[in-house]
Amino acid sequence: EKFLHERIKVDGKTNNLSNRVTIERNKSKITVVADCKFCKRYLKYLAKKYLKKHNLRDWLRVVANGKDSYELRYFQINNEEDEDEEDNE
Repeated sequence: EKFLHERIKVDGKTNNLSNRVTIERNKSKITVVADCKFCKRYLKYLAKKYLKKHNLRDWLRVVANGKDSYELRYFQINNEEDEDEEDNE
C-alpha cells in the first residue's frame, strides 16, 4: 500500500494523489479507485516493480482475474518437476 502511495503518478507527478486516486486495504486485498484516467496496465507495471524490488518476482506473477482486477499467483513449478521425473524413468 505504501509502495503504491509513493509510486503512482497523477498528472506526471508522484505523491500527487489528492482526492482523485484512493488506495484502500482490506486484509489481503488492495483496492485502487481512480476518478481520473488510470490505465490498468500501469498498475500491473507497479506490481511487477514491487515484486522485483523485494525479490519475489521468481515465485509470484501478476495475473488478470477479471476485466478490472489483478491478483498475485505462484508459478506452477510442481508440473515441471513431475515432467522431469517422468522423463528420467
